[in-house]
Amino acid sequence: MKTLSTFLAGTELAPLIADIAESCKQLAAEINRGALHGKMGSLDATNVQGETQKQLDVIANDIWLQVNEQGGHYAGMASEEMEAPYLVPERYRQSGKYLLLFDPLDGSSNVDLNFTVGSIFSILISPNHAPALEDFLQPGSSQIAAGYALYGSSTMLVLTTGQGVNGFTLDETSGDFVLTHPDMRIPQDTSEFAINMSRQRLWEAPVKRYIDECLQGKDGPRGKDFNMRWVASMVAEVHRILIRGGVFMYPIDDGLRAQGGRLRLMYEANPMAMLVEQAGGAASAGLERILDIRPEALHQRVPVFLGSSREIERIILMHRTP
Repeated sequence: MKTLSTFLAGTELAPLIADIAESCKQLAAEINRGALHGKMGSLDATNVQGETQKQLDVIANDIWLQVNEQGGHYAGMASEEMEAPYLVPERYRQSGKYLLLFDPLDGSSNVDLNFTVGSIFSILISPNHAPALEDFLQPGSSQIAAGYALYGSSTMLVLTTGQGVNGFTLDETSGDFVLTHPDMRIPQDTSEFAINMSRQRLWEAPVKRYIDECLQGKDGPRGKDFNMRWVASMVAEVHRILIRGGVFMYPIDDGLRAQGGRLRLMYEANPMAMLVEQAGGAASAGLERILDIRPEALHQRVPVFLGSSREIERIILMHRTP
């Protein structure tokens, strides 16, 4: 069996990914024993996004910061749970030349339900030894690695370094991540979509049109029946697409227009877009490729459409066509 360490052996990114893998292992253990240690449930606090924090949100953020700063590879980090970038202490930053952006616990609303949650990460090269905010605001095309961890029936780490996508499953006995899903590829065609249908009344016309065609099934213009899925965890949605195809959509709508969308560009949309494209899929904000967007703020939000390439092409065409 090929482990994560042997898969990346000799590469410059190997020690960085090893620290991320350790973060995932520690967090998986915390999630698994959360209810036993009274660490489930919400706090009487909100994060910078205005979202109610779960206890595990804070624990996850602390784990990612502590484990990854000590490796000495990063000059700075940024998280969904922190308003401003985190400058790695000088004693750890001496050789750090990378930036790490992450959502430490995606789908945390699911933790009390024992549903799938995950972590998402993006790695950039830092232009400065002591990075400022503007150093983080790089387009997704500048990412040198991206991935996610999935905490479900098993713990997985899915990764791209720009040469395809590979999935590794945690062997609880040895503590190693083992390559179980080599060269993951997204089928070009699909008959499955994921979207929050409760917001249908707020959607823009192109999204309404696309979903209406899917719902008409084999009697409509698509000539086939579609299935709908929705887990309320981006990691779970994207993982399903990587395994069997499909499209995931979180469009802008009348309720999200003022904030630009629901999902964050820097540490949700960008890393997932890189993964999906590296697996042969496509990722768009409707009229613009996600990886081409020039970020203006650390917590900037964008509409997201990603998955099987032919379906995303159809969605883009609908946005371009009155």
